[in-house]
Amino acid sequence: MVQISRDWCAATAFAAGLCLSVSAVTPANAVGLLTPSDQAQSLDLLNHEVSVVVEDGYVMTTVNQTFSNPHMHDMEATYSFPVPHKAAVSEFTYWIDGKPVTAEVVEKEKARQIYESEKQAGRNTGLAEQDDYKTFDISVWPVRGNNDVDIRFSYIQPAKLDTGIGRYLYPLEEGGVDEEKLAFWTAKQTVTGTFSFDLHLRTDYPVEAVRMPKHPGAQITREQDGSWRIHMNNTGLANSVGKDADPDLQDARAIDEIGTEEGQATTSHNPVTLDQDIVVYWRQAQNQPARVDLVPYKADSSGRGTFMLTLTPGMDLQPITEGRDWIFVLDQSGSMGGKIATLSEGVAKALGKLRPEDRFRIIFFNDGTIELTSGFTPASPDQINQALNNIRSVQAGGGTDLYAGLKRGLDALDSDRTGAIVLVTDGVANVGTTETRKFLELMQQKDVRLFTAIMGNSANVPLLQPMTDASGGFAINVSNSDDIVGTLLQATSKVTHQALHGLKLDLTQKDGSLRVNDIRRRNNPSLYRGEQLVLFGHYWGNGEASLKLTGEISGTPVSYETSFTFPDTARSNPEIERLWGYAQIEHDMETLALLGPDPDLKTSIVDTSKEYGILSPYTSMLIVQEARFEELAIDQTNKKRLDVERAAQQKRKAKPVQSTRVDTNKPMFKGNQPSHTGGGGSGSLGILGLLLALSALTVGLKMRRRNAG
Repeated sequence: MVQISRDWCAATAFAAGLCLSVSAVTPANAVGLLTPSDQAQSLDLLNHEVSVVVEDGYVMTTVNQTFSNPHMHDMEATYSFPVPHKAAVSEFTYWIDGKPVTAEVVEKEKARQIYESEKQAGRNTGLAEQDDYKTFDISVWPVRGNNDVDIRFSYIQPAKLDTGIGRYLYPLEEGGVDEEKLAFWTAKQTVTGTFSFDLHLRTDYPVEAVRMPKHPGAQITREQDGSWRIHMNNTGLANSVGKDADPDLQDARAIDEIGTEEGQATTSHNPVTLDQDIVVYWRQAQNQPARVDLVPYKADSSGRGTFMLTLTPGMDLQPITEGRDWIFVLDQSGSMGGKIATLSEGVAKALGKLRPEDRFRIIFFNDGTIELTSGFTPASPDQINQALNNIRSVQAGGGTDLYAGLKRGLDALDSDRTGAIVLVTDGVANVGTTETRKFLELMQQKDVRLFTAIMGNSANVPLLQPMTDASGGFAINVSNSDDIVGTLLQATSKVTHQALHGLKLDLTQKDGSLRVNDIRRRNNPSLYRGEQLVLFGHYWGNGEASLKLTGEISGTPVSYETSFTFPDTARSNPEIERLWGYAQIEHDMETLALLGPDPDLKTSIVDTSKEYGILSPYTSMLIVQEARFEELAIDQTNKKRLDVERAAQQKRKAKPVQSTRVDTNKPMFKGNQPSHTGGGGSGSLGILGLLLALSALTVGLKMRRRNAG
């Protein structure tokens, strides 16, 4: 049978020797049913079934759950799970009297009032809310005594590639960053009935290998149509990996953690604890073209269309070999408690990779800051060993004065040498300066790139990502279930190559019958080797458009162009509308963080959330009995949207995957996409070693700018 493995260092070890004891890295918090800390009785999480489809550049995740009430009296179920990165929650369904009822988006305060009122009146009701950037919380009333309740929720998110490597994370490790919530609730994390996870990877670009680093007992198979399927459950394991699984990328053990013999089927039914993320990597075949892909949706020719445009560049980015100074700014606050040992060992491995001509400084922060080095320290073996002894004695605790830590790191820069800052944190700034605007202003004071390892599922991405983007740096999200091999594969070519800076992207209509507008993309001014660019927008009419990408590589201007046609109608991918809506909400939320409260922006977020049927910090998803929607004057627009999406999904499922490339006749880039030339064996760098290597980009670019100017 399949267990959610607790062996953090199984078969494929952390690439830089980040393997620690289970006690050192096992997360203290996980998804699950919440019960007030002073309440003795609780509900059970009976079933947890996950279905994932990856196709056309985005991922749809659907989770079906059953809550069970073993007690005589009715109870309320509250389920909490981490906010997946860039995920738009699109569905919340609650079975009332055996029939599914779909939630509609309502302003947050109003939704809570209606939920409490319906509950007080004894009527069935449900509520899904976003707890800032940390978690989604789902509440259902009632779970009848000695009875069960079924719910379903779904979310959609982009599926970006990096250097030909895709990554999907199903988050189960709740970040443990909300101290008030942790003090009030206890969580039941064990599935007592059925657990299953199924993923279907459908792509028109061939995938040569799939990997699940922490779940070696999962069944991985390649279908005849070239798609891949992953399956695991706790009631009967097909206990061999697919014959096409790459031995370098998949630990092909035909037995699972409880020691079943090869060739035997296991039909036991064991509880599963939802406390370890499920991470899936896939690698595209070599020599795939650099390209432009377009996924449009336009229900009728006279209406508004929506599109997702993905650029997979191929550029002449030359190697960089110059030396560097390193400043490590490391979070030791209480919210890093489950990650501090991993962090420390990662720094140890990174320091071991420095060259004699390099220098380093190490700064820790919590309520205040402390430097473990006396200024810049030569990277000699003796100095490194002394630093390592100091690092390994650090304990997590206290608040998070992220601003003070980052400022001290910036102040430590030597203006006579090139250097880079490596920041490792979950970003939960709760001491001192916390406004996003102040952090962006701080980064503008120095000409230095910031490389950020964002730790955990509840990390403050809304703060860390814009701050990193503003510096022209690079951020990666890290789970305890990443074996870092996948992370290393995603960014290994960034170690030695230049980047495109001063990036500008222009999409304009060439045909008078076409109008393109409402372009939304992440505000990243730099593009590193292997990264994709994804933007969303609206269009009216149909016809030809031109696309131009410009920037500088080591001070030299470069330009790439193509043209393609927007279709008059396109009905295969209605989910694209939700992704545009999420990008718009993300844009408005970033603006609010910079400018402060703005009633018009808040109204825009609420309106977008309602129109596209997705959760936001200012809205909730509300379920009431079917007849009550009309009585409460709540339009069931999300129900209609879901019907359209399901019909389109069934049609896509019934036919082969269609190509989305649009620059075949006029390729935007000359060569192939950057990819990895070797297999997927263990590397020699850890997460901080990886970021350390990434920072070499800063060095070469700054030295070239100085030499040029």
